[in-house]
Amino acid sequence: MKIFCIGRNYAAHAKELGNDVPEEPVIFLKPKSALLPTGTLFHYPEFTNELHYECELVLRVSKNGRYISARQAATYYDAITVGIDFTARDIQQDLKTKGLPWEKAKAWDHSAVLGSWLPIESFADKPSILFSLQKDGQIVQQGDSSLMIYSFNRIVSEISNYFSLQIGDLIYTGTPAGVGEVVPGDMLEGFIGSDSLFKLEVK
Repeated sequence: MKIFCIGRNYAAHAKELGNDVPEEPVIFLKPKSALLPTGTLFHYPEFTNELHYECELVLRVSKNGRYISARQAATYYDAITVGIDFTARDIQQDLKTKGLPWEKAKAWDHSAVLGSWLPIESFADKPSILFSLQKDGQIVQQGDSSLMIYSFNRIVSEISNYFSLQIGDLIYTGTPAGVGEVVPGDMLEGFIGSDSLFKLEVK
């Protein structure tokens, strides 16, 4: 299983971090060990002093493929959820300043949180998918899939030009504006619409 992530896929988020809007999807990967297993406690990592949440819609790949056209891409994923791409922001900024890769800031063990799956077909007639993240009962981040720079199908097609997609692979599709810091004791809850798909306490 591979975990693909798309960076800077909402213009407002790119702006809030001082990044340029990308001319093509920004793709990076997390290893399988980055996924927080169901029922496992999430512990604030010792190597960072600035841990940020990044709430995202996540697709589940349902068919093997390579060189997939955008027109055919919708047949390659069958479920959607909301998750968190945790980021050690202090480490990321240091790595960016030095022109180094981001893995230490993005791909560490249990840095990827995943909610319960919903069938993608239930959203087929909706022009956009609304999602949000609450921290201690207050909304801190809201997203709308119609505001993505690159659509689900474009993302799937772009990834498949470089990597073989396999059943069970995950695609984190990018975070909207509103990312922020968490500290031990915070309670996070992710939603698609009004459906709560995960709850997570930062230990």
